[in-house]
Amino acid sequence: MAHALAEILIFPGFLFLGVLGMAAEFVDRKLYARFQNRQGPPWYQPLADFIKLAAKEEIIPAEAAAPFFKLMPVVALAAVVTSVLYIPLWSTQAVFAFEGDLIVVIYLLTIPTLTFFLGGWFSTSLFATIGAVRTLTQLFAYEVPLFLALLSPAVLAGTWSLSGMATFFSGHWWLSLLNVLGLVVALTALQGKLERVPFDIPEAETEVVGGAFTEYNGPLLALYRITIDIELVVGASLIAAVFLPFGLGVGGVFGFLIYVLKVLGVVFLSALARSVMARLRIEQMIDFCWKWVAPAALLQLLICILALGVMAA
Repeated sequence: MAHALAEILIFPGFLFLGVLGMAAEFVDRKLYARFQNRQGPPWYQPLADFIKLAAKEEIIPAEAAAPFFKLMPVVALAAVVTSVLYIPLWSTQAVFAFEGDLIVVIYLLTIPTLTFFLGGWFSTSLFATIGAVRTLTQLFAYEVPLFLALLSPAVLAGTWSLSGMATFFSGHWWLSLLNVLGLVVALTALQGKLERVPFDIPEAETEVVGGAFTEYNGPLLALYRITIDIELVVGASLIAAVFLPFGLGVGGVFGFLIYVLKVLGVVFLSALARSVMARLRIEQMIDFCWKWVAPAALLQLLICILALGVMAA
């Protein structure tokens, strides 16, 4: 019991994810600044921002549903931290692995987005409500392509377990080349899930102030911000485990370094995307996902099914 609690709270749970999430945020902000020919923040800026927010007074809007308003950031953080326990990081086995844990991870990573919507809705602010509706609308655009992109390698590996998929592809690494299109789809969907440019429509500062987070401040906003940082790491870890299986099973310091490099590689691509693209409108985002991203995910699924048939023959 004590060992399981330590894994949840310390390593590879909340404490580890919090540190790696802040490091990923620093790398993202630094790369984003350098791409724009700016200096960027110092290495300790994410930690300083978190401490500053956590130390501020907590102010709840008078018209907000206070219990739910305060609960949503906690639920979001709990869901995203829990999801990493089912993802193989630098070995082929997750902390808690079972057949079907892929569905659990997808479900857990959907919860933070739903809390963004509910948090904005319960704040009863006009700007927050608009941002919340955009968050939920955007969810229906990228969630199906993301699921299809993750389903394709699962079909090819013949398992719904992330650890089983990692074991299969680490032993058949050449089959990972069939999933390149799925990797592109997953990276695109992750950009939408994290609400980053060009899919930052729910939090468009020039339109709706801060979107669903408009009325959040102090410790509650700090929890949301650390949740988003951790979600970036968890999303990158999920993509690395499914589509970039090299280095899994190596173990030790070398395996850990490979894992960190894969996470930072996903962060680099995300920072590059938001540096070279402009924000889409909500209807443009939906059209793009359903006309291009979803068909690409279906094509990836078809490729994996045909490859499975060829191998069976």
